[in-house]
Amino acid sequence: MQVVVPFAATSPKTRLEGVLSSEERSTIARAMLADVLGALEATDRECEPTVVSTAPLSLSSALAFDSDSDSDSGSPAADIDDVTVEVDDRPLTDAVNARLESVGDGSDAVAVVMADLALATPAALERLFEPDADVVVAPGRGGGTNALVVRHPEFRVDYHGASYLDHREIAAGIGATLEPVDSHRLATDIDEPADLVEVLVHRSGGSTRACLCEFGFELETSDGRVTVARD
Repeated sequence: MQVVVPFAATSPKTRLEGVLSSEERSTIARAMLADVLGALEATDRECEPTVVSTAPLSLSSALAFDSDSDSDSGSPAADIDDVTVEVDDRPLTDAVNARLESVGDGSDAVAVVMADLALATPAALERLFEPDADVVVAPGRGGGTNALVVRHPEFRVDYHGASYLDHREIAAGIGATLEPVDSHRLATDIDEPADLVEVLVHRSGGSTRACLCEFGFELETSDGRVTVARD
């Protein structure tokens, strides 16, 4: 299965600028990419990951915060020799749709998995890959689309707005079957400062957690709510 992993290499994670510097945001974005690639590699599928980056990217730098495998996920570090990097600075929708053109033309399916799914595990990804519907979608919180598998040659994505609802309409319009995957791990993309809590709570290892710990983040529960504090 071909797996496309879009990656914003230029000015990533701008909504974290209140708690992380520009250099730190770049570092954590690469750490999350490393965790996603590691989870993909640990599935039972023969995945062919392609990182579609908005700028040239060194995968060895993405593994700078490599750490022990998660006890709850069994995700090893990714083998960068098995990952292709393609530079494409077009908007996300255009870049992904260009890769979907191969569906039905030598490829049975193309999966798209976002690079900021730091909680992704092999088991969660297997739930995405398992259904045989024409389109399988893992919705994100707020109506977005965090991952999908496309088997219908006419299906194209549209990531603007509430893209999950748009993708349902697009599938219906071409007569394609669509199956949603309800997964907390795939629904949680790390965009806002509050999202960092999810990494520290739900990952026992991995590059993203190691990165946050090195930056001095820890859980804070003194006010009755779980937040993060930085030492």
